[in-house]
Amino acid sequence: MTRVLSVATVNVNGIRAAYRRGMGEWLAKREPDVLLLQELRAPDETVHQLLGEGWHIAHAASDAKGRAGVAVASRLPVTAVRIGLGDGVTDEAIDTGRWIEADVQLPAGDTVTTASLYLHSATVGTPSLAAKYAYLERVTTRMGDLASRGGFAVVAGDVNVAHRELDIRNWKGNLRSAGFLPEERGYLDRWFADGWVDVARAQAGEVDGPYTWWSWRGKAFDNDAGWRIDYQIATSDLAARAVEAVVDRASSYAERFSDHAPLAVAYDL
Repeated sequence: MTRVLSVATVNVNGIRAAYRRGMGEWLAKREPDVLLLQELRAPDETVHQLLGEGWHIAHAASDAKGRAGVAVASRLPVTAVRIGLGDGVTDEAIDTGRWIEADVQLPAGDTVTTASLYLHSATVGTPSLAAKYAYLERVTTRMGDLASRGGFAVVAGDVNVAHRELDIRNWKGNLRSAGFLPEERGYLDRWFADGWVDVARAQAGEVDGPYTWWSWRGKAFDNDAGWRIDYQIATSDLAARAVEAVVDRASSYAERFSDHAPLAVAYDL
C-alpha cells in the first residue's frame, strides 16, 4: 500500500496575525497531511481553535511570552510526541518553543518522525549569536541521534541560515551578516555530510532559490530579493521518496500571510 504524504512547513510570524491575513485559505487549498509550524506566539488553546477540527496537534509554546513556539499538526495518527531536544537543557528565553517531534503513523503501518524547528535569529556582536551557535550544536547532536535510528525522519522549519550563495539574492552584501556567516553555514554542511538531504534543493537543482523569506520592508518581495532559510531536511530513505517540492509564494505582497512562504513536499510512500 502506497500513498503520497504531503508535508508543509511555514513560519507563520504569529498564528493569529497569519489567520487574519488569509492563512486559513492557503491551508484549505494546500491540504497537507502534516503541517509543521514555527513562531506561533500563541497559547495552546488558540492554536487548537484556529486550526480547527480534524488535526492531531502537538504544540510547544515558548516560556517567554510572545516569542517562538513550534507545532506539528497531523491528519494522520500521532503515536508519540517529544518536546525539546531531549538533552535536559532548558533556558526559557533561548530554548523553549523551538523544537518538537511527533511520530506520524502511515496507513501501511510505517512511521515518519517529523520535527518542527525554529532556530534563533541573531545579530553579530551580541550574545544572541553565541546562543544560536550553542543551539545549533545541540540540534546537530539530536539530528545525529535521529539519523542513527534509520527509517523515515524529516526536520523542517525556519533554520535562519541560508546555506549557499544560491540561497540568498544579495549574498555578496551579507557575507558578514548573521544568517549567512561561514560558521553558521558550516552546521548545514555537517548535516548534509552526515547523510541528511536538503529536499527542496535536491528537487530544484542548481538554481537561485526558490526563496522562502522576504523582508516586510521596501520592495524585497516585489523584487524577489529573498533568502531561502526554510527547509525540509530528510533522512536519505525519506528524501529518496520525495517527488515534488513547492514554495507557495503569494501572488502579491498584499496576499502574504507571513514574511515567510510555506514549503510543501510530497513523498511517495
